[in-house]
Amino acid sequence: MTEREKTLLVVDDAPENIQLLSGLLKSRYKVKAATSGEKALAIAGRVPAPDLILLDVMMPGMDGYEVCQRLKAEAATRSIPVIFLTGHVGDTQRERGLQLGALAFLSKPVDPDELLDIVGRSV
Repeated sequence: MTEREKTLLVVDDAPENIQLLSGLLKSRYKVKAATSGEKALAIAGRVPAPDLILLDVMMPGMDGYEVCQRLKAEAATRSIPVIFLTGHVGDTQRERGLQLGALAFLSKPVDPDELLDIVGRSV
């Protein structure tokens, strides 16, 4: 499967963040978006599932940690790689995310080169 055939799901409650990330990724990947944890779970559960999820940690209602935990608890979605995006990365948050099964944490604002590198190595 080529890069252009890979689908990424960008999950963030701020539409401007989705726009920014989609703009950086859409020339290489198919990009879907969700503005809530509930929508993210619904999209991730569809066939075909996304090849990777970029997931904001801090969202109202269901936060990124809960979304990741639910994804990893379901057979249909547990193998989807998750990369957390957050403006608040401390050791405790990073450790919790990695324990839940995330591949990595990227700090906001996202460095475009770092984002493309880690996504390219993860899908």
